[in-house]
Amino acid sequence: MVLPLKAERYLPDATRGFSHVTINVSNLEQSLSFYTGTLGMKLAHQGRWDAYLEWGTAWVCLQEQSGLAPQQSHIGVDHVALYITEDRFHAMVEVLRASNTPIVRGPVERGGGWTVNFLDGDGTQLEFHTGTLAGRMKVWK
Repeated sequence: MVLPLKAERYLPDATRGFSHVTINVSNLEQSLSFYTGTLGMKLAHQGRWDAYLEWGTAWVCLQEQSGLAPQQSHIGVDHVALYITEDRFHAMVEVLRASNTPIVRGPVERGGGWTVNFLDGDGTQLEFHTGTLAGRMKVWK
């Protein structure tokens, strides 16, 4: 059962839309062919095991997981990140804490912005992130 947050805890204008999605894939090259060729996403960066693609105002990270044993591997969506302005970030972290939302990482400064990863009621990993793809590319190696 999901209980609504009390008005004093909820910041309705804090999130500003979709930031990025990170997808675990079994073969980076094959996945890049599909995402850039079939879907028309623009390659912004390709590392050894990951690639960053521009997708309108959002971006997609593909990360290869072929080295994991099958029982450890999770192909598909890793987490969904929601863009949030830095001035609202810490207040939303407090909202998460006050509602006993499980926080699995952060809050930390990472990848050109502040980030906190948390779980919804079904265990789906979500993230509030203040950075942009351009900011991430300046610090990513």
